[in-house]
Amino acid sequence: MAKKLRQIAIYGKGGIGKSTTTQNLTAGLAERGKQVLVLGCDPKADSTRLLLGGLHQKTVLDTVRDNRSGVTLNALQKLGFMGIRCVESGGPEPGVGCAGRGIITSIDMMESLGAYTEDLDYVFYDVLGDVVCGGFAMPIREGKAKEIYIVASGEMMALYAANNICKGIKRYAARGVVRLGGIICNSRNVDNEQSLLRAFSEELGTHLVYFIPRNNVVQHAELNRKTVIEYQPDSEQAREYRELADAIETNERFVIPTPIESERLEELLLEYGMMDVGYKI
Repeated sequence: MAKKLRQIAIYGKGGIGKSTTTQNLTAGLAERGKQVLVLGCDPKADSTRLLLGGLHQKTVLDTVRDNRSGVTLNALQKLGFMGIRCVESGGPEPGVGCAGRGIITSIDMMESLGAYTEDLDYVFYDVLGDVVCGGFAMPIREGKAKEIYIVASGEMMALYAANNICKGIKRYAARGVVRLGGIICNSRNVDNEQSLLRAFSEELGTHLVYFIPRNNVVQHAELNRKTVIEYQPDSEQAREYRELADAIETNERFVIPTPIESERLEELLLEYGMMDVGYKI
């Protein structure tokens, strides 16, 4: 019997740490012997940088533009840390065309070239954007990614974006099999952050999959163009990412989210933000 391929899309507010989280998470899965493909869905083409040791990978769109025919899988896919397969979709030239089209073109081309092999355990789509719209929704709109995880923090705009993304997931879930797997908190050391994220997740009808504490070793690893697991494999933060990988591996809770009203979101922020200073709501 062929193994089940899990296709996962990672969404979240711009700058929240989706790419860093995805790369460290996949490093943890690769350590467990899992075969992983990371497809960067961002015109900046920085979704695989830490896995490739900083190598600026030529994107799918750039390769197609330079080679109208005869594009091979080896030209699009590079092997990174522990054999993780790395692809960057890329985007159009600035001011020309739609960046979302790059995602559609890339996924279609990778499928046609046989990238989704039988030995693969995971495909991760690291997706640009605060909202699920247009071409950036392609991994879930077309039924490619069945699981969605949202990276958030205790900051207002991160939670606002997460709630907005849930509105898009709910819309696409009604017509397909895509489901929300949960919230991953990439901590910003906000007051009562973990409690706030748990309450927020419950309001959405989902759960807090994992809380990643803030640690400067993440920035040090990035400066050295490595994941934390490669840079300091015995560090506490490397253990955190391994436990995140375990949480994803064993997760069986997938739901259609129930987005909340903006007023309720502000109530949660006020309630948990005031806890340390003795106010009662």
